Amino acid sequence: MTLLRLTAIFLYTGFFSVTALIFDLFDRSFGSYFWLQKLFSGGVLWLGGVRVKVIGKENVDEDKVYVYASNHTSQFDIAVLQRHLTKRIGMIFKKELARIPVFGWQLQLGPHIKIDRSNAEKALKSIEEAKIRMTKKKTSVVVFPEGTRSKNGEVQLFKRGAFNLAAKAGYPVVPVTVKGTDKIMPKGSFKIKPREVLLVIDEPIQTENINSRQDELDLMEKVRDIIIQNYNKYE
Repeated sequence: MTLLRLTAIFLYTGFFSVTALIFDLFDRSFGSYFWLQKLFSGGVLWLGGVRVKVIGKENVDEDKVYVYASNHTSQFDIAVLQRHLTKRIGMIFKKELARIPVFGWQLQLGPHIKIDRSNAEKALKSIEEAKIRMTKKKTSVVVFPEGTRSKNGEVQLFKRGAFNLAAKAGYPVVPVTVKGTDKIMPKGSFKIKPREVLLVIDEPIQTENINSRQDELDLMEKVRDIIIQNYNKYE
């Protein structure tokens, strides 16, 4: 069954990537892309046998822009977030993904932000680009402050970049907790185990008074604490 699921997801992703690339070229408002993204992520979850229980969706407004900060344990996290967070969602993705034919091209042309984590100057430029994109296109951004997927499901230490973006952009930060996806497809594994997972959307944290590096670090720790608390609170 795992082989069948992976094959179906691979083919489905290929079809989506071609369609998304066409939408990118002809609709620069990204409205069509966001509609397709919701459809795609829902399909990936269905093909993977993933059911999602959502807590706290009432905490966010569909018409507002946010920086969503989430823990990260599995590739399925992205589909869960794209499907169940607000409609206009972009991701910050590492530059290496842009090299993948068709899939990477649609990422680069779409509402997402490419970041070069090996170059501090270019990373800062990506943050500025994200700020402009959020304002002009009214697009929320999902960030994974851990920087990479956790191997054991535990929330790792956060990196400051996501909170520098939040401070510069001036939009609220929403702590988001995903629990259970590490049991579906852990990092380094290609075996899929269908199950129900949990998504907890906490209340937005305002960022108007974030004026210094220490403010950003304090915000970072506050968000991490909330994510850990929600991870431990809910079954």
